[in-house]
Amino acid sequence: MSIENGEWIMRGMAWDDPYRIRTWQELINWINEIGFLPLFGNGVTGFSAEEHTSPDYWWSGIRSEDPWEWREIIAAGRQVAYGKFFGGRAGFISLEWLPYFANFRREGYDFDARWEDGLASRREKMIMDFMMDIDEDGDVTWKTDQILSTDLKKMAGFGKGREKNYPGIITGLQMQTYLVITDFRRRKNKRGQEYGMSVSVLQAPEAVWGRTAVTKAYTESPSQSWDRVFRHVRGAYPDSPEKEIVKLIGKRPAEGDF
Repeated sequence: MSIENGEWIMRGMAWDDPYRIRTWQELINWINEIGFLPLFGNGVTGFSAEEHTSPDYWWSGIRSEDPWEWREIIAAGRQVAYGKFFGGRAGFISLEWLPYFANFRREGYDFDARWEDGLASRREKMIMDFMMDIDEDGDVTWKTDQILSTDLKKMAGFGKGREKNYPGIITGLQMQTYLVITDFRRRKNKRGQEYGMSVSVLQAPEAVWGRTAVTKAYTESPSQSWDRVFRHVRGAYPDSPEKEIVKLIGKRPAEGDF
């Protein structure tokens, strides 16, 4: 997706192209095959859902044809992880590759440990407090409550006259894989009637797939996990500039940073 002459231009395949992804199920299959996938086009040409779907039905609201609607279906299905994982923009990660992203993005830290070591901000902690319980022994229980992002903003103390930069903090926590989007729902008024656009539901990935599944790559160094991810993209798109791959997945953790 780019802006040309003041207009948004979607990159994609022709409707009758035999290689076009036609359904959300096909998109999940490709995500699992390729491992992880940004939603929109980026500096790595061809590495996005946008470029493998038709541009004709984006934001049409036709659930069976609209890739923007598919992302909601896929997030709720939880067969892959969905969130703002790539340069602060949306995308998908297969459950096979999620542990490697979690390891290098978190630098081997669960959130409670990151906070204890002074590496997490106060505002990040204000949000993550709604995602976990910590008992007297320091053991963490991940909450399975599904919280609308708009409700979480108020509950955590963000908004007018209160804490600032809620969108930035939420995006950062997704980039670190401490949060994922697991559904989209419309808000309800006092009479219980739905209104407005769909709003994301946020959870810790540990609450969805379990800590063992999310953190099993902690057995290797964060830099080793980064190397895996980088080589995977480079292998699939060998002509892509290294700087564009790094821009997409993030910088390699230094050996002494964990």
